[in-house]
Amino acid sequence: MKKLLTLLFCCFILTVHTQSFFTKDTVFNAKRTAWLSASITTGWVSSTIGLQTTWYKDNWTHFHFFDDSKQWLGMDKLGHIYTSNAIVKNISSLYTWAGVNKNTSLAIGSGVAFGFLTTLEVLDGFSDKWGFSWSDVGANALGIAWYVWQDLLWEEQRLKLKFSAYPSKYARYRPNTLGNNFSERILKDYNGQTYWLSVSPSTFMNKNSSFPKWLSISFGYSVDQKLHGDLNHYTIIENGKQLEFNAQSQFLLSLDIDLEKINTNKKWLSTLFKALNHIKIPFPALILTGNKLEAHPFYF
Repeated sequence: MKKLLTLLFCCFILTVHTQSFFTKDTVFNAKRTAWLSASITTGWVSSTIGLQTTWYKDNWTHFHFFDDSKQWLGMDKLGHIYTSNAIVKNISSLYTWAGVNKNTSLAIGSGVAFGFLTTLEVLDGFSDKWGFSWSDVGANALGIAWYVWQDLLWEEQRLKLKFSAYPSKYARYRPNTLGNNFSERILKDYNGQTYWLSVSPSTFMNKNSSFPKWLSISFGYSVDQKLHGDLNHYTIIENGKQLEFNAQSQFLLSLDIDLEKINTNKKWLSTLFKALNHIKIPFPALILTGNKLEAHPFYF
């Protein structure tokens, strides 16, 4: 549920961002800024209350800490990095659209991203199933920093974080943990998730270079046979047979399309491309799992 509401908050940000089909203000627009701030505050408060009164209602306890830094072979932390990076990107863009200067927009976006995700972490701290995780907070801060330093150094994002997912074959063995249906599996089954670092070589080349500006190289990370957060070796008895699962990290190499580098005269299409650019475009991929290298003709 926490991941779902985090996703809904991000979707809310993207939905508000569609307002950018209006001409972006070059000077401060008080009405837009006030409307935008009120909308974000409403989304923040309502999602927090929704979690506290539903998801945490039956397992509320005293505040405590929990070290989950070694769980899920790092996939959970990459999720925090990716999410915080996406939030600061879109919040900053929204305030720039409202006429707020770039550095102030960046500061507001960073504050909202860190504050919102820390709020969720505090709720975890009162749950008897989890706890406040400093490693989660660190991952959130890293995702924000990853966006901020590029914006300050290059005034653009040359090293973009992206996400892809598909329903893996492992969720059926632990549906309560990895998901009972398609939507839950996309959010909870790390075996089907991949986090990507997409780089457009053209951004490091001369402006007169003929290399396609929209073509990117993507480096991915995922896991395979990971059914338990703490355990890399997991055993299940099914129909009298013992099934052994040995979790491994996966490293991927693929191509990608930077949709924001595609020129279009239609503002609504540019906005759509910007929203979709959080997701990696399916392409062939090389996957290294342990010492085994495989080629997939189509990977998402």
